Amino acid sequence: MDPKIMADTLWTLITAMLVFFMNMGFACVESGFARSKNCVNILSKNFIVFAISTVAFWLIGWGLMFGDGNSLFGTNGLWMIGGADNSPETGDAYQGAYSAIAWTGVPLLAKFFFQLVFAGTAATIVSGAVAERIKYISFILFSFLLVAFIYPLSGHWIWGGGWLAGLGMWDFAGSTVVHSVGGWAALAGVIVLGPRLGKFGADGSINAIPGHNLALATIGAFVLWLGWFGFNPGSTMAADPGLIAHICVTTNMAAATGILGATITSWLLLKKPDLGMTINGCLAGLVAITAPCAFVGVGSSAIIGLLAGIIVVLAVIMFDRIRIDDPVGALSVHLVNGVFGTLCVGLFAQDWVSPGTTGNGLFFGGGTALLRSQIIGIAAVGAFVFLAALLFWSLIKATIGLRVSLKEEIEGLDIGEHGNFAYPDFSIRKAWFSATHGGPASNSGHVSSRVREEVLT
Repeated sequence: MDPKIMADTLWTLITAMLVFFMNMGFACVESGFARSKNCVNILSKNFIVFAISTVAFWLIGWGLMFGDGNSLFGTNGLWMIGGADNSPETGDAYQGAYSAIAWTGVPLLAKFFFQLVFAGTAATIVSGAVAERIKYISFILFSFLLVAFIYPLSGHWIWGGGWLAGLGMWDFAGSTVVHSVGGWAALAGVIVLGPRLGKFGADGSINAIPGHNLALATIGAFVLWLGWFGFNPGSTMAADPGLIAHICVTTNMAAATGILGATITSWLLLKKPDLGMTINGCLAGLVAITAPCAFVGVGSSAIIGLLAGIIVVLAVIMFDRIRIDDPVGALSVHLVNGVFGTLCVGLFAQDWVSPGTTGNGLFFGGGTALLRSQIIGIAAVGAFVFLAALLFWSLIKATIGLRVSLKEEIEGLDIGEHGNFAYPDFSIRKAWFSATHGGPASNSGHVSSRVREEVLT
């Protein structure tokens, strides 16, 4: 076997495994930011979403995204039929029906696995935004539809040789393809689903609903930070030492300055250095650098991360004020900073980093051509994903229903949806309290005054 193909394949698969490990990071962050009574539900959604994503991407999504076809979607290679039979003896990658991804010489199944973990990430983003009030089966169904149809169609436009690629849009590792797509789908779901009980008062007040375990959320953030060293450098799909090293440094720099930006901003605006904001600042920096990581200098990555950290705090405050309830800040991290990071390609790109690709961005004398392509791509993907997701969410709501009952939301989805408790000893104490002080809801279905405060716990 060609040593280069062997090295490229090992690099691609190892980094794909790192991206897969990010599922644990998302599970920890989301469950930590949620209340204890919904912990099992969050963990279960993050577990099953990759399983459903695997089946959806294998059956339909892969072919629609990377199959040869037209500028809108692939028409060849569904179920990977007609793709290739990569020879284990020579390692030759026969492009078959997938010429859009023939630029890397690794075997077909290595390409598939690497792209699969990205598709799963997009679906996982939705989980946190709709947390604590969505039916488990409804989330599963939407996840399948997202990975089978929405994600690959918009992905084909950029990574599958579609019309946005032809227009000159660049998104190296997925600020738009992965993160904004997950964010737009999540936004549509949050709008259809509505806010959690008790989040917003009738008088316009905003009630904080703290997560139950910031230690778990912090562990998850470190796991995600680690996983991003697979997410971004792995997108080379080749063991290119210089480019890999450069991307590792730009990725890490943006995460670091994202932390600083969010911490300082929350300190100034909220009067305290909020840990939740610091965590989301790290993730915002990582999301923002995902598109430009291979096209910008290290200094630019520091600026991008710093701005992302500031933006994420402002976005969290903004979504609360317009009564969009996002329990974990997924919209602020993935949607807002996915858009920002994609714009940064048009602003900060420098041709010397990856010669023959983007050219220079606006801030380095390249004019507005690249920025215009980025804006068109952001708008097109946003409009398509949001409207398609809105349709799917509405159909699910009209058929099998989308939201759990009031009683189940108050008592927690862990027992209602799964018959489990994440913390059985706490559940015993809560059951005793309910038995001795009355049930959590009155016969009329309205929350009793005694437990009104408990709704937020």
